[in-house]
Amino acid sequence: MRVVATAGHVDHGKSTLVRMLTGMEPDRWAEERRRGMTIDLGFGWTTLASGEPVAFVDVPGHQRFVPNMLAGIGSVPAVLLVIAADQGWRRQTSEHLDAINALQIRHGLLAITRSDLAEPGQVAAVIEDATSRLAGSSLGAVEAIAVSGLTGQGIAELRDGLGRLVASMPDPRRDGRVRLWIDRAFTVKGAGTVLTGTLGDGRLAVGDELELTAGRYSIRGLQALGNQLPEVSAVARVAVNLRGLDRDRVGRGDCLLSPGQWWHTDRLDVRLDPLLAEPTPELVLHVGTAAIPVRLRMFDDRHGRLTLARPVPAQVGDRAILRDPAQQAIVAGVLVLDPDPPALTRRGAAADRAAGLADGTATSLRSQVRRRGAIRRQALLALGIAVPDSAVPDSAVPDSAGRDSVELDSAGVLERAGWLIDPIAWQRWQDALARAVDEQAAADPRQPGLAADAARRRIGLPDQALLRPLAGESGLDWSEGRLGRPGVRPSLGHADRAVRRLLDRLDRDPFDAPERAELA
Repeated sequence: MRVVATAGHVDHGKSTLVRMLTGMEPDRWAEERRRGMTIDLGFGWTTLASGEPVAFVDVPGHQRFVPNMLAGIGSVPAVLLVIAADQGWRRQTSEHLDAINALQIRHGLLAITRSDLAEPGQVAAVIEDATSRLAGSSLGAVEAIAVSGLTGQGIAELRDGLGRLVASMPDPRRDGRVRLWIDRAFTVKGAGTVLTGTLGDGRLAVGDELELTAGRYSIRGLQALGNQLPEVSAVARVAVNLRGLDRDRVGRGDCLLSPGQWWHTDRLDVRLDPLLAEPTPELVLHVGTAAIPVRLRMFDDRHGRLTLARPVPAQVGDRAILRDPAQQAIVAGVLVLDPDPPALTRRGAAADRAAGLADGTATSLRSQVRRRGAIRRQALLALGIAVPDSAVPDSAVPDSAGRDSVELDSAGVLERAGWLIDPIAWQRWQDALARAVDEQAAADPRQPGLAADAARRRIGLPDQALLRPLAGESGLDWSEGRLGRPGVRPSLGHADRAVRRLLDRLDRDPFDAPERAELA
């Protein structure tokens, strides 16, 4: 399945096109049908001549409902931009294009509606104006097709154009982790809570467990294109029935997630790309289907930090929209560079951060590992940071130190026991462990070995699993849960020789018990 969102000025015929293409009524509310204007998101689907199913997310065009439009377009990979031939490019056309450009949507089709109402030459003029405006956007060159919702003229050609559009789109990642932004939540009698959204990556199956802010829930049922299915793969419009979920605990802007595989954050270091207007203090971030109040701290003219009113699951490379509700304008497109940014506490830290974000050094794998000392591989993957595979030969086995991975040479990073580690931090831990073992041996020769758990706490090692490889690379012995220097054994100091003589005597005559003075 492919998913396409409509875009365009109010009353330019977006819903009429969806109705003619699908035979379905996208306007779900009586108020929408009474006023002839889409207020909330609408949905419909059809099958093209190629056999490819296409689902439509019909968004409102009126300025008052731009937040609803942004919720509909936020997780969709392609757009059908609609312009009326008798009215041409209008204000909301520009705002919708700003949203498309901010999200860097690269796949689109231009439909010129109401062509039967246009004066001679007007359709060609509207197409020329629109395509010239689109050429400088993320959509670039797009195919334009003139249609009429009244006569049906051009609908067949539009379906063919949609076929060419979906054929040009890249295949989704069907084995990826799931992040399903919810655009509707409702209750079905006898089934419970149902959530809908656009599945952009991954796969869902009945029985899978998913994560919500409200908790973890298993999938009771799945539906796509009106059919009950055992599983659904991206890309798809999907309805998910979750077992045991209270409708009051979920709504638009929440996310269904693969459990434990996403980083939740309320701080984002970003690039404003493109910057369309001067930012003001009161801004709203539109990410996926969510609209979240944010504060923006600019580092330079393109980079800054967003502090969100609530956490969201985010990763490097996410795109979002920054909007000023007071000005009713899109301020900027947002590209997430770091979902887990460092605190800026020293003088000049913001300027250094801006430079690092601009040249990529602050967000590189090496930089991410170095500033933490160590981080789990899975945590970096949750942040959306690419991590090279550990190229361990098939014949390799863990060595005596318990090392189960190899150095990521190209990134200047070590990997041990599922952790990526800064070599400087690793050396620091080695030195600290050796000192701790020597101090223990000097303080108590009778028990020179340092208990493993005490050793980990003493040197600040983040995980016990790292202690065995660290001890091995530090040249230490590990025996019965204790660490020590090779060859060092428990000692009674000066009493050792006397005790040895006593033991030799008892070996010769077990009943030759020592007197009290001898023991003293």
